[in-house]
Parts: sequence; structure tokens; C-alpha cells
Amino acid sequence: MYSANHWGGSFEIAADGAAEDDHSRNMDLDRGALSARQHQLDETQQSWLLGPPEAKKKDKYVDLGCVVVKRKLLWWVLWTLLAAFILIGLPVIIAKSIPKKKPHAPPPDQYTDALHKALLFFNAQKSGRLPKNNGIKWRGNSGLSDGSDLTDVKGGLVGGYYDAGDNIKFHFPLAFSMTMLSWSVIEYSAKYKAVGEYDHVRELIKWGTDYLLLTFNSSASTIDKVYSQVGIAKINGTQPDDHYCWNRPEDMAYPRPVQTAGSAPDLGGEMAAALAAASIVFRDNAAYSKKLVNGAAAVYKFARSSGRRTPYSRGNQYIEYYYNSTSYWDEYMWSAAWMYYATGNNTYITFATDPRLPKNAKAFYSILDFSVFSWDNKLPGAELLLSRLRMFLNPGYPYEESLIGYHNTTSMNMCTYFPRFGAFNFTKGGLAQFNHGKGQPLQYTVANSFLAALYADYMESVNVPGWYCGPYFMTVDDLRSFARSQVNYILGDNPKKMSYVVGYGKKYPRRLHHRGASTPHNGIKYSCTGGYKWRDTKGADPNVLVGAMVGGPDKNDQFKDARLTYAQNEPTLVGNAGLVAALVALTNSGRGAGVTAVDKNTMFSAVPPMFPATPPPPSKWKP
Repeated sequence: MYSANHWGGSFEIAADGAAEDDHSRNMDLDRGALSARQHQLDETQQSWLLGPPEAKKKDKYVDLGCVVVKRKLLWWVLWTLLAAFILIGLPVIIAKSIPKKKPHAPPPDQYTDALHKALLFFNAQKSGRLPKNNGIKWRGNSGLSDGSDLTDVKGGLVGGYYDAGDNIKFHFPLAFSMTMLSWSVIEYSAKYKAVGEYDHVRELIKWGTDYLLLTFNSSASTIDKVYSQVGIAKINGTQPDDHYCWNRPEDMAYPRPVQTAGSAPDLGGEMAAALAAASIVFRDNAAYSKKLVNGAAAVYKFARSSGRRTPYSRGNQYIEYYYNSTSYWDEYMWSAAWMYYATGNNTYITFATDPRLPKNAKAFYSILDFSVFSWDNKLPGAELLLSRLRMFLNPGYPYEESLIGYHNTTSMNMCTYFPRFGAFNFTKGGLAQFNHGKGQPLQYTVANSFLAALYADYMESVNVPGWYCGPYFMTVDDLRSFARSQVNYILGDNPKKMSYVVGYGKKYPRRLHHRGASTPHNGIKYSCTGGYKWRDTKGADPNVLVGAMVGGPDKNDQFKDARLTYAQNEPTLVGNAGLVAALVALTNSGRGAGVTAVDKNTMFSAVPPMFPATPPPPSKWKP
């Protein structure tokens, strides 16, 4: 087969006959020997021996325009994508197409149930022309002539809230109540939304701030007076007034004079705080928020005027006995903090952190009563509010020194809440005696329970597990447990096994020191003294004042459900404002809906992102 040479002539050159024998021997070679020889030949040589090589299959390519790829690779990619779609994509599409049930929020806890009721108390305390949806059937329009003789207030001082069981509008505790409600909304707006009370609580705040804006010239930048009260009550008086008479607000027919203050560092400071805090709540309403800020700035300037440093209550027999202010430095600190949060103006935070302010307020003196938050002592609230700034933003120099002091004092205040440290007495039933066994203990209990729960949430939000009280490490859970124990006492976990919130639980006070609740809504207008029959009757109130927290039991856990025991059985605005704040701080209803501990950002929305690297100019104020 291979004897012939395609190029001509034979492969072998022989000169004699031995060539034929050599050819025969070569034909006898086995395949293995031949293969061995082939490995020593190059490709061309092998082709000579073996003939043409086997034809190889050529790869086929596909031109995709921008790139040319092998057809086999293209098919491999396509099959891979198809398999991925079938294994992964298709199940995802099917799963998403199946209708899903919305996750149910956890059932309302006892704090949420009480919160719904506690807010209704404010509806029942409204003065003025009531909206149709006010929700309290036995209440109607009242106080429509309040301040009608004032020439500088168009329409008079109509609106606002009655303070307690009487029909006086005390502007100092009213303003504090609005500040408290606003603070609770700023910190826990998501909780309010989760429990369906967000619009309600905002409406209540606006009812109060609309009224506060009437009590001074809120359209001016400089003012020289504020109206501090509507209605009066003389001690042991014999003439018709808000204490001598026992009338429903709708039936008032006696004079209700207006009190004016030309100096009010305390009242002015609290009003500024209330308006500033509310301006943060209503940031979604730019026009109204601006109106509140402008009003707050004007009344803050009035409060800080160097020639107007006499407390608003001093020497006024109609105020001093009921809501006497013992200092104004705490309102200065409180209002400056709120003005800073509302405006972002560094002038306010510079003043709030000026070392002379806590010195004049005696904030760092470890005075026990100064650790109790109340309508008269704002120091613990202001210190916590300023601690918030350090914990969340940590502005550093030049504010750090005072902020550290406020933060440390806040921690020390919280230590006094625990029975183990013996700062305050506790009843056998577990109620803290923040006002040393005097009347109306519960309003102090709820206000400080709110601070405790809020500080616990602040620490949790910045991943701080607790703090030291001397050698003892106290956790955020310890602090929350204290707050819960106090609120639980109020809701029925007490020796009397009764709730001190009207309408909550099966057993609660039914004979309140409250004119509107005790006098029947029967179409009869009772005279000033004609209402005494309802004051003195031992029967239950014909009108249930749902949500009202009464004054509370005595230091021995004893409680007398009688109308004349006003120290125990009279509800107040400040009491219910603190209760609302404590309840929304403690409820888990909102947390179960994905709500964080507190809203970190709302408070800081007006605060500049950068703090000054150089010290600000010295504050211009006289100590």
C-alpha cells in the first residue's frame, strides 16, 4: 500500500539485490515496534508513513453582533439560565403571587387600654365651643364669655382646659401639660400611630396651644405681659366664684376675672417650652409650626427680660395658694432646651449649657426634692432633655462640660427611684412617696415614671445596658421595672385592688371631686349653691369621667372615695398628662408593630448637623 512514493521513486536506495530481503524484513515488523518508531517522527514524517490524518470537527460560532461566541458555549449559558429560572425564579414568583395575610399587631396590653381612656379626660376638660366629635355626651359649650372684657384680645380668652374639679383655667399647669403631651408624641409618635391615637393626641395639644397663643400678643416679637389665669377662688370665700359655687361649666353665672402678669419668668418659660415642643409635633404643618415658634420666641424673650424676674404667682392671692412657683431657673433651662430643639439656634443651647445656669438653678447640688419632676420643678426633665443631646449627638466642645453634668445628674436622679437606696419612702403596697406623703401623690408618680421609662429607652437606643448607682450596676430593665411597678399600682396592683383611673378595671373611684362629673346633665341649670346637693350626696357620679386619674391614696395605701376629699379624689390636667406620657412609654403595643424605642430623629430635625468648632460668643445675660 505504501510502496509507492507520491513524490516519485522509492523510499529506499539499494545498490544490490539485498534490497528485496530488507523489504521483506521490514514487512514483518509488529505494530508495537512501528508505533515506537512513529513517536520519533514529526508530524510531517508520520503523514508520510500513515497517510492523511483524520479529519477534525470544526467548532461552530455564532455572531451576536458585538461578540462572537461558540455555539456550544451559548447553548450551555442558555440552558443554565433556564434551569436557574425553573429552580429559583419560578418558586419566587409563585410564592409572591399567593395572597398573604397581614401580620396582626399584638393585642393591646393594659397600658394601651388605659391610654385610650386617659386621653378622653382631656376631652372632658375642654372649655369653649366644643367640636361635634368631642365624644363626651354630657359636656357642652362653656366659658364663652371668658376674657370678653379684654380690649387687646379679639374674642376673649375662649378655649383651653379647666384645670381640675373646679372651673379655673390655670395657665401655668396647663402649659406644662401641653409640654408633656408634646414630648410624649415627639418620642413615641410611632406608638401613638400604632394604637390609633396619633390624630387624637395632636388635636388635644392643638386645643391647648391655640389657647396659649391667645394669652399674649403672639404676633409681636416683644411683649410686656401675659394673661396667667381665668377664674378665681378665694380661700374660705363667701362670694360666688369657682370654688364657692358647685356648677357644671355650662352653668357658670358668676364673675370670672382674668389675672395678668407683667413679670413671669416661670410662666413665660413654661409657655415657651409648650409652644416650642408643639412646633416640633406639628412640623408637617409648616404654617402652624412657624406660628408656634414665633410665639415661643416672643414669650421666651419676655420670660428672660432682666427687669421681669419676679415669679408670676408672688403676691397674687388667687394663684399663690394653688400653683405657686418656687423658682424660675428650672424653667429657664427647660425652655432653652426646647427652644434649641425647635429652632436649632445655637444661642439657646449656649445659654442652656452656660455653667452659671445650673449653678443658679442648684441643679448639681444633690438636693433630693430637686430630683422630683413636677409642674413646679422642671430640673429633672430639663436635665434628661439635655442628656438626650449628649447621648445621641454628642456635640462635644464647648457644650460637653455642662452636658456631662446634666447626664450625671440624670443618672443620680434615677438612682433615687429605687427603694434599696432609701432616698424616698415607699408605701407597703409599693408606691413611691415623691411628695413625702402629701396630697395628690399620683401626679408625681406618673411624671417620674415617664422619665424613668424614657431614660431606659434612651440608653437602649444607644446600646448602653445600664449605669452605676455607687457600686451597684443598674440595668435598663431595672429602670423599666420601677416605672411599670408604679403604673401597675395605679392601675390596680395595690392593697385596695382598685384602679385609680376612672373607667379602667371593675373597681375605681365613683365620687370624684369634680363639678361636671357629679352634677346631672338633665337640662336643669342649678344655681351657685344649688349644686351643693350633688357635691354632698354619697351617690355615684351621674357622669363617668372616663380616664381621669385621681389624686391617689395616702402614705398608708388608704383611699376614701368621697367628693370632699379633694387631695385624694380630684383629677388634674398635670396628673393625666403625666399618666398619658408614662403609659405610651411603657406600652408594648407599638413595639410589636416594629416601633423603635424612641424616635431619635424628630427632635433633631431643626438641629444643625455640624456644631461650631470654635467657642461661641459669651451669652449676654445677667445671672
